[in-house]
Formats: sequence, structure tokens, C-alpha cells
Amino acid sequence: MRLIPYFLTFIQFFIFCHCLKRPHIILFIADDYGYSDIGYHGSHIRTPHMDRLALSGVRLNNYYVQPICSPTRAQLMTGKYSIHLGLQHSYIRPAQPNCLPYGEVTLGEKLQRLGYRTNLVGKWHLGFHKKHCWPTRRGFHHFFGFLTGAEDFYTHESDYLFPGKRKMWKGFDLRENDKNIAWDYQGEYSTHLFTKKAQKIIKKHDKSKPLFLVVSFQAVHGPLQVPTEYLQPYRYIKNEKRRIYAGMVTCMDEAVGNITKTLKHTGLLENSVIAFTTDNGGRPHLGGYNWPLRGGKGSLWDGGLRGLGFVHSPLLPTKVRGSVVKKLMHVSDWFPTLVEGVAQGSVGKLKLDGYNMWPILSGETKTSPRKEILHNIDPLSTHPYRKKGLQSRQGRRWKRYFDTDIRAAIRMGKWKLITGIPGDGSWYLPPELYKTSKPFRLKEDKGKRIWLFNMIVDPTETTDVSLNRPEIVEMLLKKLSYYHKHSLPPTFPRNDVRANPKFYNQTWTHWSTIKVNT
Repeated sequence: MRLIPYFLTFIQFFIFCHCLKRPHIILFIADDYGYSDIGYHGSHIRTPHMDRLALSGVRLNNYYVQPICSPTRAQLMTGKYSIHLGLQHSYIRPAQPNCLPYGEVTLGEKLQRLGYRTNLVGKWHLGFHKKHCWPTRRGFHHFFGFLTGAEDFYTHESDYLFPGKRKMWKGFDLRENDKNIAWDYQGEYSTHLFTKKAQKIIKKHDKSKPLFLVVSFQAVHGPLQVPTEYLQPYRYIKNEKRRIYAGMVTCMDEAVGNITKTLKHTGLLENSVIAFTTDNGGRPHLGGYNWPLRGGKGSLWDGGLRGLGFVHSPLLPTKVRGSVVKKLMHVSDWFPTLVEGVAQGSVGKLKLDGYNMWPILSGETKTSPRKEILHNIDPLSTHPYRKKGLQSRQGRRWKRYFDTDIRAAIRMGKWKLITGIPGDGSWYLPPELYKTSKPFRLKEDKGKRIWLFNMIVDPTETTDVSLNRPEIVEMLLKKLSYYHKHSLPPTFPRNDVRANPKFYNQTWTHWSTIKVNT
């Protein structure tokens, strides 16, 4: 019995030494950030800090996310496709009783078990109707940010137009952890605010433990707002939305730089891995551009799906610093990559759709485990011409494999197949680079529901080869059939009037377990 205290001391010392070896992980998430709007892609927008990190790290040149925010964030947090979470249709509305499924183990939870101190600063947008859905109940020791999807950068109020009733709801949405509503920060620009909070977390971090810090920027999502000083470098841009957006990007880049400097000054950077990702493509109508990719946010074209991503770390071998990874990578890969590759843990018996890509990123191997990406299958979104009783010859031909009315897309090797209605397929040119701001559009049959592209020779998706390569179409439709058969039904409940902030002192909060007089 006398040996027990010594045994416990040894175990504690072992855990301390083991945790100390694990790298700190800093994950930046940008919102609605356009693929072409970063310096190393040739943009006029100034992003010196992100350029430096990316160009001295590993750039992901074939990296994919989801076309909208909630599904991307859900896949990042779970390592699973949306079809295996029931979140394959649209984003989570503030008045919907919906959130990341309770039974899913999150990235934060997994890293907590490995001894990490986990923090989330910024946007959540994975549901909040019950407190069980909140970040502090889903793997984060500490949370400072907002629960909804978009809000004013200064007032931190989020608007929601309740469907059917056509009434605008407005509520304050900024809090620290579960109970503390952060009223005191009204008037402070969110990009600056989140930067300060992230820096404070880094400075106060107990160095005996590994740190996991997610900085989920509100930028550069609408509404388009930025302090005046960030507009000065872009006075030459006549398009007002583009000008403000450019200022927001530069402000976000400055935030990345300031947080990285704090890591360096505290001595944490030497043992850190910094990862950067977008949540979907840019919105041309709100200043974000994906040129020369086709389409944008909300579409299944690469302009909506192909994300900006890079990894920077002093721990990366010298031989891979400054390199570009052209292998396919998906947002679901971050889960096993960070848990197994970086933290040297194990995903255990979890059935993931993501792969550990660290051996590829670190140059240990050239053979990638990822051969294909299911972009999505959304059975709640079908081709509009179906409702009018129209069936194209192309659609009937492949009916035996997959219902081609359904909005879906899959990538296998060099081939990408799209079915249903993909969304706006225009090419939008950044207004500061070209005289015309009018988008280019292809004239296509309105009943068309199948596209096939060779993404190696045609990365801008200009030439549909579905009629020339029927055997490839057949193979990919069979793949979609398989995924569809093994998917969960979409969870997309009706809006609930109990969510109205007027019942909770004009704040957005958990509401489904509270009785109110509606």
C-alpha cells in the first residue's frame, strides 16, 4: 500500500512527459474565403502573413471542402461525410432543433483524451438548440464566440428571417463558455476581438500540456464590414463590395500574423503545427472570387468545393517546406491527420471517411490513401424539371444506377461526376483584374442532369465529356448508388418559434427545453 503514492507519482510524471511531446495544434478556419483571393495564387489582395506560412510550409493544391459552412465544419469535427451525419442538406438554421449528432466523437473530444487543452474562438454553427450541442459539451474546454452562422461584426447581433411568418428576428450572439453572455464587447470588431482572445489563451497556456486552439474567423463572411484603415490600400478598386471584402481579407491575414507572433514569443511555435482551411468557396456577389474555377459558394462546381489549405510547422522536414501537395485531400481528413499523424494518437474503432494524410504532408510517403471524394448526395434537392414531369434522355438512360435528379457529386482520381442541379456554374472575374465584371456562362440544356469532367486536363470544368465516356459515368453512378444506399436520411427539421430571441432577453441561446408562451 505504501508503494501506491510513488506509483501514482510515476504515472503522473509519465503522462506529463508524454503530453509534453505532443505538438501544439493551431487550426485557422476562414469563412466564405475565395480560392483566388490569396497572394500566392496571384491575388492583388495583400496577405503577406498567410503567404509566408504557406510558402514555407506545405500548400494543398487539390484540397476540398463542402459548398456551405455547417457541413464542412461537421466533417472537420467528425472525420465523416455529411451523408453519415444526416447533415447533407443545407446549413443549420438558428430556429431549427438540429445540431451535430450527439453520438459522434469530435476532434476536440479525441484530443482531450490525449491530454490536450482544447479551445475554440469564433464561429461554431453546428447547432445550439440544446446545451448538449454547444462547443463546451462537444470537446472544448473553453469557448469564446458565437453560435449562429452570421452576424454584425460590431454589434454581434444576428438576424434571421423566420420563413412563413416573414418576420425578422434579431438577437445578440457572443458568449464565453456556457453561461457568460459577452455584452461588454459590443462595438469591438470581431476579427480583432477573436485575435486578442486567441493571443490571451496562448499567453496563459500551461506549457506542460499540449494546446489545441481553433480560431474560427467570422471573416470574410457577410455582412461586409471592416475598419476604415484597411480600405486605404484598395482605393483603386471601384467595386465597393470587392473593396470592403479585400480589406476584410487583409485584416484577417494580419490576425493570423499576430497570433503566429504570439506563438513565437511564448516559445510554443517551435513545437506547433499550424493548419489553415476555408469552409467553402467565395461568394462573388459579396466580393469573394474563385477565378479561374467555375461557380462559388453553394454550388457543386469546384469554385464552391475547392478550398484554400496549407500546413506550416517547424516540425516539418526541410525537404517538404515550400512544397505543394497535389494529391486529393478532403476536409474530413483533418480528424485522423491531426489525431494520428500530429498528436500520435489513435482513432480507435471509429469508422471514418477521412484518412491520415500526415505521411503525405510530411513527405514520409508518396502513396496517398485517398483515391476518391464524395462531395455530397442531397436527396432533398432534386432537379426542378422533375416536378414538371420532364425526363431527359440522359436522365432515363442512367436511371437504373442512380436517380440523376438528385443533386450529387463525386470525384475519383481525375474524374468528377455531377448530377441533378449543381448551382450557379458561372465564371466570375475579379473586378480589379479585368475590365468587365460580367460573369461567363455556358448555354446548356435546362433539363441536363449529368456532367463528367477530366479534372487533370480541365480543372475549370469547361468541357463535359459524359457522352464520350459512358463507361466512366456508369462506374461513378454505381459509386453514388452505393454511397446513397449506406447514407443516413437528411435531418432538416422545421423552424420553431420558441427560438425567437425576444423570449431570452434578445439573445440567441438554447431554447428547445425551455417553456415559453408563444
